[in-house]
Amino acid sequence: MGNEEKIEKQIEEPTLLMLYLTHWVEKDKIFPEGIPRAWKGYPFEILNKLADEGYIVKVKHPSRSKSVILTDKGIDKGKELEKKYLK
Repeated sequence: MGNEEKIEKQIEEPTLLMLYLTHWVEKDKIFPEGIPRAWKGYPFEILNKLADEGYIVKVKHPSRSKSVILTDKGIDKGKELEKKYLK
């Protein structure tokens, strides 16, 4: 693993934690139980890695969407990171 890859890996956990801590649940007619969303104001390289790892969902039109969707795996990992870093 190169130095750049190590740095990206170190940024992934805090980024996912921030996505988790700032997420909200958006309910509508299609998803009455709600979809956990978070603003995607983070480096796209890191968001792409989080999507590849299954923590967030890539949207069809990334340039149009201002938020990402957290998966159940992402929510669970966010809870784990919250305990790791904030408790």
